[in-house]
Amino acid sequence: MRRHLRSIRGLAPALGGLLLAGAALAAPDAALQERLAPCIGCHGAGMSATEGVPSLGGQLPDYVVTQLFQFREKQREAPPMNEVAAGFSDDDLRSYADAVATLPPPAWSGPPADAALTTRAQALIAKHQCNSCHGPDLAGRDAIPRIRAQREDYLAKALAGYKSNARPGYDPAMNEAAQGLSEADIKDLAAYVSRL
Repeated sequence: MRRHLRSIRGLAPALGGLLLAGAALAAPDAALQERLAPCIGCHGAGMSATEGVPSLGGQLPDYVVTQLFQFREKQREAPPMNEVAAGFSDDDLRSYADAVATLPPPAWSGPPADAALTTRAQALIAKHQCNSCHGPDLAGRDAIPRIRAQREDYLAKALAGYKSNARPGYDPAMNEAAQGLSEADIKDLAAYVSRL
């Protein structure tokens, strides 16, 4: 019986941080899994297979809860996410964020970036100090997203959105950082970072 309870408790963090005892555990966890299913349907269980839709795997809870809050409050427009988050309570935001954070991080499975692209992109990363916020391995920290192995098309779209100010950040750091990027720079950064 003790071994069985340890197994159940071990699953709780993966299902949104809901740690309840005994039979009451099954209903909330099943409900959260059901609610998370549409997220996984579009975003994948780690790596997104849908063009233009970011991978959620490996994202940190503070980043996810901030994005869900922005969608709910329409501070960030991204259909259908605004509609999805519209009815979320603050507790829902945290539960979803905690559950998403347990998804495995995306991993690039193709060939590595070629030497010329690597050189150009690493110079851009150093110049714009991407590592100072996103971490030395670009896996994110706190409320700053993981960009490592993110979809190339999504990274390019996000950077272009920051540059044009069409995509507001929750602080202006990305909008400011993207101002100095050319279209070629955006293409190089997206291609390289997606291949890490």
